[in-house]
Amino acid sequence: MADISHARVLILATDGFEDSELFDPRQALLDAGVQVTLASIKTDPIQGVKNDSEPTRTITPDMTLDQVDTEEFDALLLPGGLGNPDKMRMEERAVAIVGEFMDDAKIVAAICHAPWLLVEADVVDGRRVTSWPSVRTDLENAGAEVEDEEVVIDGNLITSRKPGDVPAFSRALIEALQDEVED
Repeated sequence: MADISHARVLILATDGFEDSELFDPRQALLDAGVQVTLASIKTDPIQGVKNDSEPTRTITPDMTLDQVDTEEFDALLLPGGLGNPDKMRMEERAVAIVGEFMDDAKIVAAICHAPWLLVEADVVDGRRVTSWPSVRTDLENAGAEVEDEEVVIDGNLITSRKPGDVPAFSRALIEALQDEVED
């Protein structure tokens, strides 16, 4: 297994993120020795939810979107939840960050409703992806080939459907980081 302790992963999230889709992949990355940074609209604590409604834990971002230099990171993690990606896709800098990661062919991992950010960044045309069912028409309209699988990997792009897919999603992200280190 490749040493990924020098890998740096950026997470973009704001209020309304699905608790397990941020905290569980984040913990898996930390357990693998990866350096993880959370960026948000502000540095005030952000509120997680379960099933898009029940408040759960909060987490304090490390930096704001405007402070992000994508050159400093190897991968981007986009957790879902309904409110989180809906708010983030309205943030010009968040959409630009997604575009920069994709332009640089860096790993981008998006789960549940987070592929809305991929649509907003106009980076899914011709790509194989999956998402929460209500986002699939948006993905298809943006030119994506949508599949209903636990994890869909298309080059540098990793997508998953829902909280139940988090273990496979986290594994796919860690394996992609390991592959990057070995190349």
